[in-house]
Amino acid sequence: MKAALRKLVHALPEPFRVQAEAAASSLVMDPQRWGASRVEPRPPRFLDALQDAVIRGVQVRLGYVDREGTETERIVHPLGIVAKGPSWYLVANTEAGRRTFRIDRVSSADPTCDPVHRPEDFDLAEGWRAIADEVERKRMPLEVRAVCAPQGIGVLRMGFGDRLEVGGATTDGRIEVVIRGNDEYKLAGELAGLIDWIEVTGPAGVRDHLASIGDALVERYGRDRQHRRADVSGACLNSLR
Repeated sequence: MKAALRKLVHALPEPFRVQAEAAASSLVMDPQRWGASRVEPRPPRFLDALQDAVIRGVQVRLGYVDREGTETERIVHPLGIVAKGPSWYLVANTEAGRRTFRIDRVSSADPTCDPVHRPEDFDLAEGWRAIADEVERKRMPLEVRAVCAPQGIGVLRMGFGDRLEVGGATTDGRIEVVIRGNDEYKLAGELAGLIDWIEVTGPAGVRDHLASIGDALVERYGRDRQHRRADVSGACLNSLR
């Protein structure tokens, strides 16, 4: 990002450079979470070349290795670069339509002299949001519907993040929510400890798993509680004798 900003600043007329440099130095991005180990991954090999192609607006002959290890080559029209966590992505138009390429899988990037055909209404932020939403729907196709007490919404936000969608209020004052996942049993396990705030309304499979988890918890820990109560009662009787 800094490299791209420097190139943009140097391309500006002299009167604008001071303000541009001040703007470029006014923001620090620290993607590291508190308490996490400080690991700084190296930028992908072809990141600078692709950034330069985006800035200059030229097509690129792109070599790419997919997740199965198959290598292909194509002409792409670079539209923008996106950093998603530690990963970098190229958003580009191709003969097959708009595509997203992980830059660490790029095997070659050779700029051409041909200009990029950039749609007039293209906005990188909006385009990426659409791409990210589609990826999330594919990764998390399961949707659990529930109602939550208002004081529990903050807990759900912390626990589920972007997987949570908050809706409107019901007649009894609770809030409708949708939580995404990819496995009914795993989602039930995540929700089992939130019984004080949340009631799952569907799908039926998740409700069944929650009931099974509840039965298993009672079976495992209910006996211990009965034994402790029996021990306490016995101790009280002995003290009265």
